[in-house]
Amino acid sequence: MLFLLLCKLTVLIMNRLFTCLGLTVLFAFNNSAYAQCGANEAAVSLEVETDDYGYEGYWELTPGNGTCGVNTIAWGGNQVVGCDMIAEQQNPGGYANNQTFEEGPWCLILGNQYTLHYRDDWGDGGFVFKIKVDGVILQEINGTGLGDDFTFTVETPPAYNVTLASFINSTRTMGYYQTVGDVFLSATLTNLGSETITSMELNYRVDGGETITETVSGLSIENYEVLKFTYPTPWNATEIGIHSLEMWVSLINGEADQVPENDLLTQEIEIGPAKLNLIDNYQIGNYSFNVIANSSDEIDHPTDLDYHSTWSLNQLWVINKETANTGGTTIVIDNAGQSNQSSEFFQDGNAWHFMSLPTGIAFSNNGNFATSPGVFDANHQGTASAFTGPTLWSGDLDIFAQPSGGNGSHLDMLHESPYSQGVAWEIDNVFWIFDGYNNDIVRYDFVDDHNPGNSYHGDAIVRRYSDESVAKDPAGIVPSHMILDEEKKWLYVVDNGNRRIIRIDITTGTQSPTEPSYGPHESMEEYVTITDYTWEVVVNQGLNKPAGIEIMGERLMVSDYETGKIHVYDISSMPASQLFEIQTPAQGIMGIVTAPNGEIVYADHDASEIVSISPAVLSIDDTELNLSIYPNPSSNGFTIGNSNSNQVLDIDIFDVAGRRIESFSNVKSGTFMNPKLSAGAYIINCYEVNQNKKSTLRFIQSK
Repeated sequence: MLFLLLCKLTVLIMNRLFTCLGLTVLFAFNNSAYAQCGANEAAVSLEVETDDYGYEGYWELTPGNGTCGVNTIAWGGNQVVGCDMIAEQQNPGGYANNQTFEEGPWCLILGNQYTLHYRDDWGDGGFVFKIKVDGVILQEINGTGLGDDFTFTVETPPAYNVTLASFINSTRTMGYYQTVGDVFLSATLTNLGSETITSMELNYRVDGGETITETVSGLSIENYEVLKFTYPTPWNATEIGIHSLEMWVSLINGEADQVPENDLLTQEIEIGPAKLNLIDNYQIGNYSFNVIANSSDEIDHPTDLDYHSTWSLNQLWVINKETANTGGTTIVIDNAGQSNQSSEFFQDGNAWHFMSLPTGIAFSNNGNFATSPGVFDANHQGTASAFTGPTLWSGDLDIFAQPSGGNGSHLDMLHESPYSQGVAWEIDNVFWIFDGYNNDIVRYDFVDDHNPGNSYHGDAIVRRYSDESVAKDPAGIVPSHMILDEEKKWLYVVDNGNRRIIRIDITTGTQSPTEPSYGPHESMEEYVTITDYTWEVVVNQGLNKPAGIEIMGERLMVSDYETGKIHVYDISSMPASQLFEIQTPAQGIMGIVTAPNGEIVYADHDASEIVSISPAVLSIDDTELNLSIYPNPSSNGFTIGNSNSNQVLDIDIFDVAGRRIESFSNVKSGTFMNPKLSAGAYIINCYEVNQNKKSTLRFIQSK
């Protein structure tokens, strides 16, 4: 203990960047030092990983459920910060930024409790601590907020112990809402044991039903390593409603898990219908425009909108541009477009930084969403430092825009894309950004969020796509939105400055490590440039100021801010061919989205309105023969008929331009027909043979 006190004194005099205790231990101890502890003791050490602001952090180790500063066993970091954090913020000293330091070991009593106290002078946390017993990680701690106290018991980690966490899916995110059909279940597994896992037995069941077991071998998961896995056998979800899913591990390397109480992962998942695809109905015309929100709902120059990923909520989120210094605002509309609609206004406490001049919003299937700030520097310090990029938020209204310790409610933010012009979701916490400063497209993976209001970014993965130059609106008014075709993995991009639409195959390209040519640059897990990827022009004419974009099946919708039109294209082949246009009354249309009921909804920036477009209802125009067509829409043929099965019909099929596509003679009423039709809307004239009667039907051929 005397040596420890002398070391502390040395640190104060020499103003070292790390503790004397930690440095001395690095030289004085090695693996053989563990044997020097007594029979009832264990060698405990601490691995400290700092964030971008190492000088803000300080920690202490005390016995029992102790108090910081009392009976201190060891300490590290910036002692000026101390237990009470009464010093001026950002006082220099302590640890270096984004480094890992090994502290200890100390001989501590087995079975006894100790407390790790972590203090952050700024209040946003960021340090990661790994407590090791005899060199094996016992516990990993993510420091958050101004002050955290973590109590642990010194014990030898078991050989076999795993725990499962959040459902994740590498092909379709295992969020809280899934559509009817095959759902591939996944989870994150952490090896808390001392032995490397080479094989394991995984299990899942739905609503307490049949257990599905998969044996996985050929693994190499070391102590505290994480594995994301997906079951090869999907759950065929056919029943709409809330379901309970359970997942667990039954065997590790052929042995039972020694801590079974943390094995079971349970989660409720809602199964519901997919969005209705009514886009071809608009080709018929006769649609109507309905203002569902305006300035009375505090809609104020909206730039984009998206539905919460739990579609059964029918909850529409709208972002208002506002000013750079105030930051954007958010209007959440429940039961959007229905008679029981209501809306609520939100503004994050630090929106001036995290949501400054927002240009886009995109929800993830895990309930989070990202926004793209349209500023150069989120700190508003002029043009000296380019420092902004996408922000990750929670779609939980108990978290979003609620107080969280002084640094806003955001879950994460990365800062490599000034003048962000649009955002698209890919999977989990992965989003794409239109970088209006560097004129390229960037993929951001936040990986694990740092919890509301904190600031750890070290696990982020950033990939920059720069082969083809894109351009933002020269006037800085109209955003450039993006959307990913989840099934085909094409990212569609509104290239406003070049008046075109391009797409990128996100499965292609070659990675090379790189660093941005501007700063300040944050340290992260990966920062690379992607080259030699596949990209192509989708549309390069007929657009004046393209802004919003949406995909439904083989249909691409693009809004034009200048003309107020929504262009609808067939993207089944390239270049895309325009099928039709919807002329809206919008004064300045920007973001567009399809509602769960299939309607198109858009943001009118200039009029401060949110407008839905109701499509024409498929019906019989002439009921002389009282015919019906079913199913409608259909991708695999249809039947035309009524209760009179003796009718004989001549049938002509026309497209909406009036061109005759096919004709059939002497068709008996009730006969199934499967003409070769491309996806789209059709007019079907039916004539009863030898009778002067006619009926006209409308039909939609889905893909």
